[in-house]
Amino acid sequence: MRHPSHAAFVAALLAPAVALAQAGPIAGDWSGVLDAPSGKLPLMFHIKPDGSATLDSLAQKAMGLPARATFTNGKARLELTIAAASFEGTLSADGKTLQGQWRQGGGDAPLVMTRTAATAIEVERPQTPKPPFPYRAQDVTYANPASGLVMAGTLTLPPGQGPFPAVLLITGSGAQDRDETIFGHKPFLLLADALTRRGVAVLRVDDRGVGGSAPFAANATLDDQVSDVAAGLAWLRARPEIDKARVGLLGHSEGGTLAIRAAAADPKVAFVTLLAAPGIRGGDLIVDQVGSILRAAGAPPATIASAQVSQREIIDVVISPREPEEALAALNAILDRHGAPADAPQRQMLKTMLSAHYRSFARFDPRADLSRIRVPVLAVGGGKDTQAPAAENLEAIRAGLPVGADLTTTQFPGLNHLFQTAGTGLIGEYAVIEETMAPAALSAIVDWTVVHAGAGK
Repeated sequence: MRHPSHAAFVAALLAPAVALAQAGPIAGDWSGVLDAPSGKLPLMFHIKPDGSATLDSLAQKAMGLPARATFTNGKARLELTIAAASFEGTLSADGKTLQGQWRQGGGDAPLVMTRTAATAIEVERPQTPKPPFPYRAQDVTYANPASGLVMAGTLTLPPGQGPFPAVLLITGSGAQDRDETIFGHKPFLLLADALTRRGVAVLRVDDRGVGGSAPFAANATLDDQVSDVAAGLAWLRARPEIDKARVGLLGHSEGGTLAIRAAAADPKVAFVTLLAAPGIRGGDLIVDQVGSILRAAGAPPATIASAQVSQREIIDVVISPREPEEALAALNAILDRHGAPADAPQRQMLKTMLSAHYRSFARFDPRADLSRIRVPVLAVGGGKDTQAPAAENLEAIRAGLPVGADLTTTQFPGLNHLFQTAGTGLIGEYAVIEETMAPAALSAIVDWTVVHAGAGK
């Protein structure tokens, strides 16, 4: 869920098309104050020449919200990609101000943005662990023998000689760092700190192409990523501080998919902790995301049904055996029927949907792998999760595991895909919520993992 997600991609694909334009004249940093009903909101735009952009809402502590900027005939437009909000303004003759309107939720308000120097702003996240720590932390690297790629991460070790039980943390979709950082939140740092304080060693790792890990290969599939997990397990088991018989996996979102695959292939995995993990086929999950996101946003049932029909049509092409060129033509034909212009940015995004990774995720059905898991499993979800709706996916995980499996499931009411206490559960709230993880969810996850890792034995 970044965090980067299939849901965010789908929302962008189904959104009205916006013509691409060079954003060079408005590239840079801008600041202004929006007079909103809730009070004055200082805003900052950070715009790159290629049109990629982010927005900071300082009072709301919402930083790095992804956006797209365009500039045509003296007019600038910045549109958030995770919420129905945008700014349109006219560039002054001296190029120093943008005067226009902020539009959100059916209303608008005047907003003037002024060029400013880039400012580094620290977002306050009270739960983020801060030193000094009562345990050891080591930056480490190791090779994946299947690919030759070098992975980088952090190993945290409890005090004492060991050997300790250990858990490997696996991030969600998109290129994530070892802390699974999203909008200033660091949920994996929080989990690693809590687990290590309780006697469990933790390895958290940068994804391919992030931080110290080797570049991400565009043609990497889920199986390639599972080989990264296997390499991490092997490295942990070879460490003298680690009890190789008590090494488990903890995966969040798509990381849960990788945990399921890795545990099915490796009977030596001691336990599996699944956080907001899909229990249904990837393509079905993407269709469900469209419905849950629109439902949380208050869309009428007819709109939701129509969007899901359209998304199903798209997914059927993605999971088909068609060669990329034929599949791309079929997807473009779908956009044609929906009235998307020839230069719509969605046309470029279709290539991402036909990448080896996306297609492998959309095609993957976890049921066969779940049936091969014979170790204790914890599966938890949030009642307001719009990216991996909890009820359906937790039940699918239960049904997929062998009869009599050692399974614990919990659905936390009111929590989103990141296990934050949420209002709607929509992705746009993630940055605004100060809480990184609800204490009840954090305690349940850590308590179960500590017990099943055998910490203290």
